[in-house]
Parts: sequence; C-alpha cells; structure tokens
Amino acid sequence: MFCSLTDLYIKQRELDEEIAVNHGVSYSSTRNKRTLALLVELGEFANATRTFKYWSNKSSESKERVLDEFSDGLHFILSLGIDQGYKVDSIEVNDDKDSLTDNLLKTYELVSKFYKEQTLPNYLKAFESYLRALFKLGFSWEEAKDAYYKKLKENHVRQETNY
Repeated sequence: MFCSLTDLYIKQRELDEEIAVNHGVSYSSTRNKRTLALLVELGEFANATRTFKYWSNKSSESKERVLDEFSDGLHFILSLGIDQGYKVDSIEVNDDKDSLTDNLLKTYELVSKFYKEQTLPNYLKAFESYLRALFKLGFSWEEAKDAYYKKLKENHVRQETNY
C-alpha cells in the first residue's frame, strides 16, 4: 500500500505552529511529551481494535472510533517527523505475516527505538509499522486520511476555544 504524506505534513506543521503560539511551546520542549502521546494513542488504538482481548467475545469498536484513534497517533508521528526535519513524501507499506497484536507490539518497540535514536531509518520503520496496523484491519489510506482531516479540524477548533 502506497501512502502519500506530503499534504499531511503541511497540515500538521500548521497545527503544530498554532499550538506553539497558543501554548508557548516548541518542538524541543515537547518532544518527549509527543513521543509519550504517540505511545498512549497507539494503546488507545489497540484498545479500540480489541485485538489483544482474548478473554472477551466483544468485537472491535466501530470503524469510526478505530479510525479516530488511529488518526490521533498519526498526528503525533507526523509531528515527530517535522520536529526532526524529515520530509517524507510517501511510505510504501508491505504486509507481513504478523498478527495485529504482534504488529502493535513491534510498533511500540520501534517508536521506543526512535525515541532513543532519532534517525530517519528508525522513524521510517516506526511509521511504516504504525501504518501496517491500519491495513491489517482492512482500512484504506483514503479512510485514514479522511479520519486525519476530520480530527485536524477538531484540533483547530480546540485551539480556537482554549481546549
């Protein structure tokens, strides 16, 4: 699956700049918080999928809820890339044989590795792994982008209303 990212980075930078002005913060002052936020959002995404809940017969939360949780994490991973000055136009995501649970565990590991060593290869591996989870659920890149733009609009409103 091919994921074009150029427009998302532009929109994310605009939101990041609005947040920086409103809250008097910078990329460097929020880097660790944004990394933790990405890991938290990854957990909320996993929770919405219910992939690890072997003790329950309930199915995944609604498609909209899962995509909303995914888009929250997408905001943070884009922001972390902007912070490092990475300009990633696209990422090609290939499926693997891992289960969704294993994929999410691997994504946690790769985000943590990026936190420790903020290199472009580590960033790309973490980002690809995050995107792979979306495709394992059968969602399209268009659905992910739509969810991102919906949340982006909400985040701008939150900034305007002193959220």
